[in-house]
Amino acid sequence: MGQFVASMRREMDVPEQVEAYLATQPEPKQAGLRRLHTYILAEFPGCRLWFTDGTNADGKVVANPNIGYGACTITYADGSSREFYRIGLSAGTTGISVYVLGLGDKTYLARTYGSSIGKASVTGYCIKFRHLAVINVDVLQAAIQYGMSIHQAG
Repeated sequence: MGQFVASMRREMDVPEQVEAYLATQPEPKQAGLRRLHTYILAEFPGCRLWFTDGTNADGKVVANPNIGYGACTITYADGSSREFYRIGLSAGTTGISVYVLGLGDKTYLARTYGSSIGKASVTGYCIKFRHLAVINVDVLQAAIQYGMSIHQAG
């Protein structure tokens, strides 16, 4: 049955995959993810929409599923690179994670948004919080806008 579901997901288009993922989330996490999803699509109309189901090429779960927005080139330490999303949303066991990828300065998020965002953990590329009610959503939106505006990943 698991392989059947996985093959069905591959046949759905990205917006359908995103909707199916959102529908599986419990409240209030689902409402928070939907609010952020709606905000990003409204703020950046026409941006590329991504969905990664968290499995590797062998079908093994290696990460939480992610909704992604925009596109940038991520360059790795070995010199290889690939296209990936700029902003990602993911539901974890303890809340919501917002990924801001392509930042050259891994201290930027924490320095710029960490003290004013509220009850959130802010790392080099991730802002994690239990639900929207415990953070300053305007600050989170500013971080998302910044992430979508940077020109080159590093």
